[in-house]
Amino acid sequence: MSNTTDKARFFLEKSVPELKEFEKKKIFSKEEITSIIKKRSDFEHKINARGAQSIDFVRYAQYEMNLDNLRRKRVKRLGVRSTGFSGQRRIFFVLDRATRKFPGDIGLWVQYIEYARQQKSYKKLSTILTDALRLNPTNVDLWLYAAQYSLDEHADMTQSRSYMQRGLRFCKSSRKLWLHYAKLELIYIAKLFARQRILGLDREIEAPKDQGPSLDDPDADMIAMPQITEEDINPTAGGTDEANQQALQTLSATPALTGAIPLAIFNTALKHFENDDRFGHEFYDMTLEFEDLPCLRRILEEVVDAMRATKPASPHTQICYIRLPTAGIRVTSADFPRALGASLGRLKESQNDPRVAKEVIGWLQPIAQTENLDPALQTVLTITIQNAERVLPSA
Repeated sequence: MSNTTDKARFFLEKSVPELKEFEKKKIFSKEEITSIIKKRSDFEHKINARGAQSIDFVRYAQYEMNLDNLRRKRVKRLGVRSTGFSGQRRIFFVLDRATRKFPGDIGLWVQYIEYARQQKSYKKLSTILTDALRLNPTNVDLWLYAAQYSLDEHADMTQSRSYMQRGLRFCKSSRKLWLHYAKLELIYIAKLFARQRILGLDREIEAPKDQGPSLDDPDADMIAMPQITEEDINPTAGGTDEANQQALQTLSATPALTGAIPLAIFNTALKHFENDDRFGHEFYDMTLEFEDLPCLRRILEEVVDAMRATKPASPHTQICYIRLPTAGIRVTSADFPRALGASLGRLKESQNDPRVAKEVIGWLQPIAQTENLDPALQTVLTITIQNAERVLPSA
């Protein structure tokens, strides 16, 4: 017990100069200082005791965050120019001690990461992420967070891709990680296309020949990717607008915007999962969310071709094959009825399969509920849904 008390006293004594300055500058009254000391003493004794729990650190950190918010408001109201102490440093200290004591508690790491992100302490955040991943290398969500953070906050696709590939070394059997890796690449492609549209460079892109990624070794630690220079990826790093436009035009000629990287991920994952048709279906649905991508059809066609080559009779393969003609075409488009006709023609091949019928109903019902839908198209959809419902086994 004395050891616990000694530790608590040691950490409390370190905060004495800070509290004296707060009292001197009238940020907190003497009574409030006393209350702060008591609160901190209680928390320190709890977290230094043998039976300490992670929730004790969470409450301590939350108390310090609330106290720091109050300090900031009073400093602003009183017009105090500056203080020599920062509540941020103390909060980081509490959270650091928490993650050291409970390195496997992902909730603590997330709170630590989110606080650093809110404070825009990017250097500190990088260190936290490194420690979190080093101590929890098999946690898929941490790898996903790190990769998404690199892309969202720093637009650093190289680092984001590095996180994903390192994550796959430890979590190679995680379908979620493979799918999110491909999704991250599709998000990046979508951003590049949006940038091209802004600069008026949106033109149809043809897939270059003999430049696709090599997948000769599906068991390799890293997935081989098309070669893209830093200037291709980040043309705003310097130079004139004309140079930036030229860089984006050059990027259009690389495999990056033709969907080669997501396809490389898909092909590698499909081999790893031994041609799992369910994974192919999940990948198809995920890719279909990016309906505005010019390379959408190319990606989906190759996905369906791969599924039909390995599991042609699977209901997962059949529904993807049936839906393919309508992929990327809006329901209100003049091209949709013709595309739907092609899909319904494919449906005839497996219309008596209850598993396919269930998927067809789930696909067509939201379309049938579209507002201002053409009456003729509405009729076709209604009849097709009714026919599919007849195939389903009775309850």
